[in-house]
Amino acid sequence: MLYSLQALRAFAAWVVVCHHFMQIFFDFHASSPLGRLFTERGAVGVDIFFVISGLVIYLSTRDKAIAPRQFMLQRLLRIVPAYWFYTGLMALLLFCASRWMPHQTFEWQHLVLSLLFIPAENPGGFGLYPTLNVGWTLNFEMFFYGLFALAFFVRQRHQLILVAVALLLASEVLGRLGVVSRFYNNSIIYEFLLGIGIGVVYRRGLLREGLWLPLAVLAVAGYAIYRLDASDRLLHWGLPSALVVMAFIALEPYFRGNQVLKTLGDCSYSVYLIHVLVLWAGWLLSQRLQLDPYLVFALCVPLIALASWVSYQWLERGLYRRGRAWLEARSQSSQAPALS
Repeated sequence: MLYSLQALRAFAAWVVVCHHFMQIFFDFHASSPLGRLFTERGAVGVDIFFVISGLVIYLSTRDKAIAPRQFMLQRLLRIVPAYWFYTGLMALLLFCASRWMPHQTFEWQHLVLSLLFIPAENPGGFGLYPTLNVGWTLNFEMFFYGLFALAFFVRQRHQLILVAVALLLASEVLGRLGVVSRFYNNSIIYEFLLGIGIGVVYRRGLLREGLWLPLAVLAVAGYAIYRLDASDRLLHWGLPSALVVMAFIALEPYFRGNQVLKTLGDCSYSVYLIHVLVLWAGWLLSQRLQLDPYLVFALCVPLIALASWVSYQWLERGLYRRGRAWLEARSQSSQAPALS
């Protein structure tokens, strides 16, 4: 486990939290420099997540004999329970309070499509977003997992080529032709490949640990993200995000063994899923009681952190362990010889 990646996952998650605070409370109309920074660049946390995801999937499966079905079941166990739970809570919030939430509408059909990771036009009319809006990134994640599972059908030396070709074919050909949703015809999807590329470089020992060079790389990447918008997402934010990930890995000695950072990284998925619910509840409260938005945000932050820790311990890790144990028990029982 790389503690540096845990720290970076936590950082990316909380940057997205600040970005959505500016969206929900101010409709992205920021007046302060920091507010404009989170409004215009806060979404880059997603790009960092995608690069890390490609890297982690590559490192966790390399040199392992894994069946495609086993890989997908493990990914589903990791992603689905928490996502379904918080999608259900968001649906309940929309069902009860959508008339007070601008651009938010509830529809049963859309909820079902959201739970199945099928991109569909949000009934609020603002694009291909699921019921829990942040779940759009999970649609990309599940699509990538499905294509990555194909790699286990071929020899290891051909796996990365197959994944890259499948991703290009699905996005550039099938997406453009309408065979798969146009949602996937988006350059952001190639950030998973950047993560895989970093994994290859890391395994070959080409990422050297240090301090000043990684910090310089971070400065260059940060400046690029600050200066460039998302008009060409892969080039403007994807490549700098890949540089950020490599720089953090090179700084691993300065993070190693830090249990606080590990915990923050562990909770990052729940932070990502929970924060919109908490922010919407905070916004409704601020509107009813005429509270200062920044005061409400200051109250939301510890609530998100605490709820995320509980979610990770009981919902993510707990259900994942029980699901893995159940799958292993079924596998062992199916392989047991029949008694004559």
